[in-house]
Amino acid sequence: MDRDNSYSPASLYAGLIGAVLLVAGIIGFFYSASFGDPGEVDAVLGILDVNAWHNIIHLLSGALGLLAFRAGAQASRTYALAFGVVYVIVAIWGFIIGNHESILGFIPINTEDNILHVILGVLGIGAYLASDPARERGAPRTRAV
Repeated sequence: MDRDNSYSPASLYAGLIGAVLLVAGIIGFFYSASFGDPGEVDAVLGILDVNAWHNIIHLLSGALGLLAFRAGAQASRTYALAFGVVYVIVAIWGFIIGNHESILGFIPINTEDNILHVILGVLGIGAYLASDPARERGAPRTRAV
């Protein structure tokens, strides 16, 4: 039987978003490495508010994305759904508390963060839904004749 070796949407999401979040976490420390509640906050590229806690969250969620990507399609699909849902919830939470506030009292957010979180959340959920569950279980794909 013929196997499709291309990456699923969930695998692409886990790999690409994971890498971007990992790099964003590293870059964020050049703007603010302050721990606190929320401590010293700076805006990466003048747009996205960060502090050390926010950067650590980016590093961890990025690393998890890359681990899911390496673990395979099923782990990537789980990552895409879980992080998609989490990002949507964080975006809603951020819109409710308002611009230049902080989630849990120590993770700074602004409107631009919230918009980015909506995009990442919708993409994650979409990647999950667009990925073939049978493929994630390792079942061979069948071709229509």
